[in-house]
Amino acid sequence: MSHTAFIEDAHNTFVTNRAVSDMMDEWTISGGEVLTEEGFAVRSLNLAEGIIQWESGEATRAMDASGAWVLPGIIDVHGDAFERIIEPRPGVRFPAGVAFAEAGSQLLANGITTAYHGLTVSWEPGLRSIECAREIVSAHREYAPGLATDTRLNIRWETFAVDHVDEVLAWLQNGAGDILSINDHTTANRALEIGAPKLERMAARMGMSSRQVKGLIDDVWARRNEVPPAIRRICEGALQHDAPVFAHDEETVEDRIEARGKGVSVSEFPLTEAAAAAARSAGEHVVMGAPNVVRGGSHNGAMCATGAVRSGHCSILASDYYYPAQRHAAFRLVDEGVLPLEEAWKIVSSNPAEAVGLTDRGRISPGLRADLLVIDQRTRDIRAVFVAGRKVFERG
Repeated sequence: MSHTAFIEDAHNTFVTNRAVSDMMDEWTISGGEVLTEEGFAVRSLNLAEGIIQWESGEATRAMDASGAWVLPGIIDVHGDAFERIIEPRPGVRFPAGVAFAEAGSQLLANGITTAYHGLTVSWEPGLRSIECAREIVSAHREYAPGLATDTRLNIRWETFAVDHVDEVLAWLQNGAGDILSINDHTTANRALEIGAPKLERMAARMGMSSRQVKGLIDDVWARRNEVPPAIRRICEGALQHDAPVFAHDEETVEDRIEARGKGVSVSEFPLTEAAAAAARSAGEHVVMGAPNVVRGGSHNGAMCATGAVRSGHCSILASDYYYPAQRHAAFRLVDEGVLPLEEAWKIVSSNPAEAVGLTDRGRISPGLRADLLVIDQRTRDIRAVFVAGRKVFERG
């Protein structure tokens, strides 16, 4: 099959799946423990026209959720695993349309009903180049409407990518509901020496030698005076387009205050407890990685996410680089006595919804979008996933 035919076949599959599921959009789910806004209750849910209803209607289909929890769908505000689907090995690239199809399947299997794929906009060549970003944005606009999961972008703009501000703002203007995340890895990477593992990984990603990467970083660093005005301009533009703005890797209280002054409302993967506490004390959300909780700590020496949740300094857990992590992290918090399930689940559902301004989901309440999971209480496996009232995944 040719490359073009492969993409067209994937697109036709999306359309067919959506058309089939659209014919099955009225459901009654009964027998399960439903996580309502007041807590768990054994009651029936009725889904019609994509929304949740308490009152029984003329449902065309029924699901027995006995022995299961009925929970809001997971919302993932930071998913870097998509990058590994596009390029699973350095220099081995798959078409973005194929990657979206594969990611969509993985998201549903892990209960993620709203996803923000991480898209890095950088000065780098290769996977994180502006050319690659353009390809992904174009494919997203084409294929996302046909995916079952509500699929959006977390546009991770590197602050030294000063030449791409206008293009990023144009993407945010199109109304797709994407996030802007402000990232600066250049300042830290400047200190990397030849032979450093991180520099070698960067070189492989860019298709260059480590010495060439060092030279490129030096060239980029020479433009550092252009960075502060670029940050101000992109933040102002994003806010004008009603795009949520996150700040990545904040280290100090002063970092949080400075970002807040630019309209940045969410602290994403803060590096210190002080920065996280500064955000939470101001009522702002803090995003950390669910894999950190599942593995019992960070893989790179960052803050312990479980400890941050326990202290109230983390309010959102994202999949980061591993889609199964959010569901497993919520249950690990329960098992370790950090939070009861009704509170732990907010960290992967209602809190991320609030952070990005999605008022129509993340909770189970009449009139809200019917994004729901049916999870077996014994095995904790997902029995079924509903998105906008359609059953789009079922494990028999």
